[in-house]
Amino acid sequence: MPVEPEQHIAAARPVIGDAEIEAAVRVLRSGRVVQGPEVAAFEEEFSEVVAGRHCVAVNSGTSALQLSLLALGIGPADEVVVPSFTFAASANAVRLVGAEPVFVDIEPGSFCLDPDAVAAAIGPRTAAIMPVHLYGHPAAMDRIGPLAERHGLAVVEDAAQAHAAALNGIPAGAMGTVGCFSFYPTKNMHALEGGMVTTADAETARTLRLLRNQGMEQRYANEIVGANMRLTDVAAAIGRVQLEKLAGWTDRRRANAEFLDAKITGAVTPPVAAGARHVYHQYTVRIRGDRDAVQKHLDERQVGNAVYYPTPVHRLKPYLKDGLPDPRWDLPETERAAAEVLSLPVHPAVTEEELVRVADAVNETGAAS
Repeated sequence: MPVEPEQHIAAARPVIGDAEIEAAVRVLRSGRVVQGPEVAAFEEEFSEVVAGRHCVAVNSGTSALQLSLLALGIGPADEVVVPSFTFAASANAVRLVGAEPVFVDIEPGSFCLDPDAVAAAIGPRTAAIMPVHLYGHPAAMDRIGPLAERHGLAVVEDAAQAHAAALNGIPAGAMGTVGCFSFYPTKNMHALEGGMVTTADAETARTLRLLRNQGMEQRYANEIVGANMRLTDVAAAIGRVQLEKLAGWTDRRRANAEFLDAKITGAVTPPVAAGARHVYHQYTVRIRGDRDAVQKHLDERQVGNAVYYPTPVHRLKPYLKDGLPDPRWDLPETERAAAEVLSLPVHPAVTEEELVRVADAVNETGAAS
């Protein structure tokens, strides 16, 4: 009998179930669809994820970063220390407020900012540090936080991939001056689209609420220049449903990662720093050999995979100097990671049988050598 072709294992799979659909329909029928009671409830409920901090919902993770920088008064005279090994939104938000990103290298294990590199990059124009909790692993905030305090710098946590991650028991989004989350469909939880800013400071939270809503709390009583970056109640209602599932999904991601850790021998599996709670937005291995060949083999085996991120931000067109990477940015660990990383399926919908297929397909390449 002919052998049935293997079903494709998706690298990522957004979940939109009956509960999410029913929540969206309920809000649509209510007629309260923008910046209403669902948004307020979502903010209150998400606060439990970030140790009770104030939460301000916005329309995307990028908006969360941009408005955070604006609320902290960061602008054209300032520099912000950022990793280059991240999604471009991190540096884009800095440029959007008129400030300049200063790119620094990463730690090889966590793929997050190297605190020693951060310390070396701080100068007279430095106003903030933007650590990115990449792939769901928290950055070394236990070292970055004290460093920022000594220099009087704000810390803007890019926690877009780190819902429910933690370091030494402190949640991502509760370790910096502000924390910024994304609810894009491929994140550990989503709202179709949206973002959240978290902060311990009530005045910063109020400024963020003004900035997202044309600078006003009361209609037509504009206090500052703001933008329209509000979250819809439809998105918030979906986010509330997803938030209820986050703990279970996180446990599943972590269990899937533990399974892959034990099974994969053909690649370098992701280490976890002491005290870190990794939530595996991505399960990212290092390929020491020919990554293109490994990807081709995985594609043939119907195993989803992706490279996040093949081009460091400082090498992208908007950040070039005279068409070339700025010679100031000597980032060897960033370059090495961009050449070696490969993300494998780890999302909650992956079955144990599929995880075995993932591990077997990677091991067949022998790519750890």
